Amino acid sequence: MADWARTCTVCGLWLAAVPGVAFAAPTQSQPVSTAFVAVNVLPMNSKQVLRNQTVLVEDGTIIGIGNSLTVPKDALVVSGNGTAYLSPGLADMHTHSDTAEDMKVFLANGVTTVLNMGDASNGFVARTRVELNSGKIPGPHVYVAFKVDGSPRYGHFFVTTPEEARWSVRLAKTNGYDFIKVYNDLSPECFSALVQESAAQHMAVVGHGVTRVGLRRQLEEGQIMIAHTEEFLYTVFTQSGDQPTDPAPDPREIPAAIAFVKRANAFVTADLNTFAAIAHQWGKPQVVDRIMQMPEVRYLSPRWRISWRRADYKERAGTITARWEFLRRFTKDMNDAGIPLIAGTDAPAIPGLVPGFSLHDDLEALEGAGLTSYQALAAATRVPGEFVRRALGDSAPFGTITTGARADLVLSESNPLDDLSTLRRPLGVMANGKWYAAAELKEFLEQVSLEYNRALRLNRAGSALLAHR
Repeated sequence: MADWARTCTVCGLWLAAVPGVAFAAPTQSQPVSTAFVAVNVLPMNSKQVLRNQTVLVEDGTIIGIGNSLTVPKDALVVSGNGTAYLSPGLADMHTHSDTAEDMKVFLANGVTTVLNMGDASNGFVARTRVELNSGKIPGPHVYVAFKVDGSPRYGHFFVTTPEEARWSVRLAKTNGYDFIKVYNDLSPECFSALVQESAAQHMAVVGHGVTRVGLRRQLEEGQIMIAHTEEFLYTVFTQSGDQPTDPAPDPREIPAAIAFVKRANAFVTADLNTFAAIAHQWGKPQVVDRIMQMPEVRYLSPRWRISWRRADYKERAGTITARWEFLRRFTKDMNDAGIPLIAGTDAPAIPGLVPGFSLHDDLEALEGAGLTSYQALAAATRVPGEFVRRALGDSAPFGTITTGARADLVLSESNPLDDLSTLRRPLGVMANGKWYAAAELKEFLEQVSLEYNRALRLNRAGSALLAHR
């Protein structure tokens, strides 16, 4: 391959008609090494910015960072021209996406790690995820949780005895799942069996507050992550019941809740935008109509478009605004107390939460709750890396730009710590060892949109034919 085809510069970005669109060799023929040169690095292991650096990547791993490194002769070179910023790829640690198309949409938004929190198809777990994590197809690095409930009420896999619970963990382990996600209706005996067997199988337990167990006991027994901040409403705070329109808790109860989470050294998914999206459409059909007109909906699968239309939040009575305001305060207090928060969105299970786009909205919501831009960004980079490292042990480190870390990277026009919205418009993204310039990311979005529009046209044509008959 000629040297000119191995190099993309910010000059090349401007030559390309769209600002920030980098020229790069086709991803399928990229060399083993990539060099990011003349970039300002936001390592996210501290607030410092490393100016005018070279970052060397080999086989998907960062092997060097410095201002005087020698660039391998056969490396793909991506230049920031001294003005662009290189930061860790983003992580959405609560998704329900399980298609290759969704993974392209995540990638185009700079999301290089996702945690599927339940109900992924067997094909996605066994095949698509393997292809994603090996870089064979474009998308983020994927972790998956196997969801276990105690009744069929919510339509999930469920167990009724401790022995069934233990076998469910063994089944999940055999099939390559990374986590066990516990759900609302588990019995105390089944919950304990899940935790014990997960420890024996070197898996970690994450998930909801279990009604008959409670988050305090769940963490004491070994659960390491609480999947939503609102789970505290249902099994911890005494002034709040399990109905969404119940009164907001008394803020004076917050310190006690923070204390037991800190004792357990547990992580909490700070999905403020998820609850905000629900509150926004609660009892308001007109809001759902507006949601369905959002430009991002063209990147949402027909299946989820149908699901969003059928969601019953719009039919509910009352308001949950007070609970939303309480969760904002609670999230800020947890952050100030040093509880490790991880970003997650529940996309696309909630109307309004389009994969990838919703993570940027969550970062905005965290800032709106009082977190600094660094703290909000850490929840989507460094802290998820710490969580996975503690949970899985032998997993490759990610979430920081440091030597030895997985090369999940986002190149942006300006400093994300000055304005996180710059990450909504990546100049390029590296995921699973592959570099994708802005033009290619845009193409992925167009491919997904065209594919979904084609499916919708075929569906309408089929319906018309049946009606004619």
